[in-house]
Amino acid sequence: MQRATTYREMSRVFLKQAFAELEAGDLQQASEKGWGAAAQMLKAVADERGWEHDDQRLLYVVVDRLAAETGNEAISRGFGSASALHGNFYEGVMRQGLISDYLNHVRAFVDAAEGLLNGR
Repeated sequence: MQRATTYREMSRVFLKQAFAELEAGDLQQASEKGWGAAAQMLKAVADERGWEHDDQRLLYVVVDRLAAETGNEAISRGFGSASALHGNFYEGVMRQGLISDYLNHVRAFVDAAEGLLNGR
């Protein structure tokens, strides 16, 4: 539970930083912080459930399980947007408006995933 709490807290820190970086115009850092926010919250849920999550491939297994379990579109759409943002960190091709849209999807993902945690 200790690790799940830390992942959850880091997710919220990264999400806040993502929007601050977006506002400052650092689009690549905004993108990577968006990815980090989603990945950390996903790890919090996986950790609490005892699911493996220690590499990027396993994160996709976890998100697939959660999307199937919940039927919540914000889970799959939000993590897909986070994944696209992660790619943008390396490529730097997305415009600010698209990054903003994707970060809003990530925020919805983080909120939905956090709602799956015990003791929320």
